[in-house]
Amino acid sequence: MHDLIISSGNVVDGTGSPGRIADIAIQGDRIVAVGDRGTLGRARRTISAEGRLVTPGFVDTHTHYDGQASWDPWLTPSSWHGVTTVVGGNCGVGFAPVRPHQHEWLVQLMEGVEDIPGSALTEGITWEWESFPEFLDAVAARPHIMDFGFQLSHGALRGYVMDQRGARNESATADDLAMMEQLAVEALAAGAMGISTSRTSLHKAKDGEFVPGTFAELDELFVFADALHGHRQRTGHRGVFQLAIEHVEVPDQFEWMRAFIDRSGARVVFNFSQTRHAPDVWREVIRRLDDARRDGYDILGQVAGRSIGVLECLEGSVHPFIRHRTWRSIAEASLEEKVAALRDPSFRDALLSETRSSSTPTGELLMSAWDRMYPVGNKNINYEPDPATDSLQALADRLGRSPQELALDALLDGDGHGMLYVPLFNYADGDLELVRQLHLHPSTRMGLSDAGAHCGAICDGGMPTFMLTHWTRDRERGDTLPLEYIVHRQTQQTAQLFNMFDRGVIAPGMKADINVIDYEKLEFSHAEMAYDFPTGARRLVQRARGYELTMVSGVPTVENDEFTGSLPGQLLRS
Repeated sequence: MHDLIISSGNVVDGTGSPGRIADIAIQGDRIVAVGDRGTLGRARRTISAEGRLVTPGFVDTHTHYDGQASWDPWLTPSSWHGVTTVVGGNCGVGFAPVRPHQHEWLVQLMEGVEDIPGSALTEGITWEWESFPEFLDAVAARPHIMDFGFQLSHGALRGYVMDQRGARNESATADDLAMMEQLAVEALAAGAMGISTSRTSLHKAKDGEFVPGTFAELDELFVFADALHGHRQRTGHRGVFQLAIEHVEVPDQFEWMRAFIDRSGARVVFNFSQTRHAPDVWREVIRRLDDARRDGYDILGQVAGRSIGVLECLEGSVHPFIRHRTWRSIAEASLEEKVAALRDPSFRDALLSETRSSSTPTGELLMSAWDRMYPVGNKNINYEPDPATDSLQALADRLGRSPQELALDALLDGDGHGMLYVPLFNYADGDLELVRQLHLHPSTRMGLSDAGAHCGAICDGGMPTFMLTHWTRDRERGDTLPLEYIVHRQTQQTAQLFNMFDRGVIAPGMKADINVIDYEKLEFSHAEMAYDFPTGARRLVQRARGYELTMVSGVPTVENDEFTGSLPGQLLRS
């Protein structure tokens, strides 16, 4: 007798194959049989999935739960959205290895790069470790709702080895390089899922310094190639080198990435996005990816499911008036006090009479590109708005008002809980057609949800739900994508990206990580600012409705969009 049978569901198994009505039998933490309805015998519990979509649990390989894993067993928002496995330690930032006097330095590094409240990190992280292996042991000892793994981050490692010289991005000595390699080997042997680094000016610590390693010479990067090569020789496993690169400079990096693979035998995965000020660079990136694929180089671009967009609000990290002198006079006030001031005609007139310019394209987009800002309103966010009809500028032209007025009105909506959506990357063309094309390319992979990060500005941790709702069901401004393909993108493909071959597919012998979804009713809740981090620190959250069952290792963790209380998650060691 089986422990559990999920019966009569539309099983989309993660391989990209067409869905079929089938039963799934589970014994312990494994799937033991998949067969036609009513053919698998009896079970202690049977769950009917008739009329429901059944998928593998989603695997999100680009998260930043390195600190949150210390205090949050639920790893939200990912667990609200059918995710059963996450990988952290991306983009060269993490919390191990670390010397005792460096705790606050690493906190302000993560706070600056990933916009995670420093107070929450300081209060929530237990610092039961110094080395990377000790970090893995510490987080493994705590219960969690899902499986999780971490990469070794270059920034933390460089700071550990070089202290302030590393933090200031000074050149590494031969002794520094030797110690970095030794510790990288140690981390991989302990179970690091890969090694990550950052080489982009977008990533700065709170103190204004670039992430340690941003300007590292190639001999420093090739230390990691040697560590990954040795790991492959010892274990037979291909490692992963994940990196954030200056978006417009990606085409120029392929030569050294090829050399890195020649030396390491590893897989190289870079963050791949389109920018507004250089909207056509992606075409050259695709050409280089095609060339690499033809020549046998395992180089992959990790792409988001939509525009990487900022939600601007009075409670968040940014909005169009945040640098205005009048705003600064109330910046430290409560939300209620801010709303009262902004509704006062004289205060409002003073605020709207001011203008502030930005010296960077990103700053200009976030604070004054009215043709690229969209009021959210009372409905769920439209992640593919039309600049010609939906932008603040278009609305202002129709109504005969200024876009600044409309922006302020939008922020004041709902007693100051209103929002503006500002697509930052992947939206230079005013739609998501580019994203659709990138997801169809064989050398890209799903990623960049940044779950657990960018707490005051970005709310993309629910990307798996968006992939199902927008790309397979709801898109109005262009073609959709096949349901089976989108499930494949965030199950088998993402699992195998980090060499996890025991999950991501519904088949006998595979891990029983499964979602049962009311596909027709699947939707988001409203995005909102929550104050549920340690010290009451803020974060933007967006829940989902429609996950009737999520299982991790055969244990139900979510039923009807609510946690069951079970915490079967385990640390993954490469």
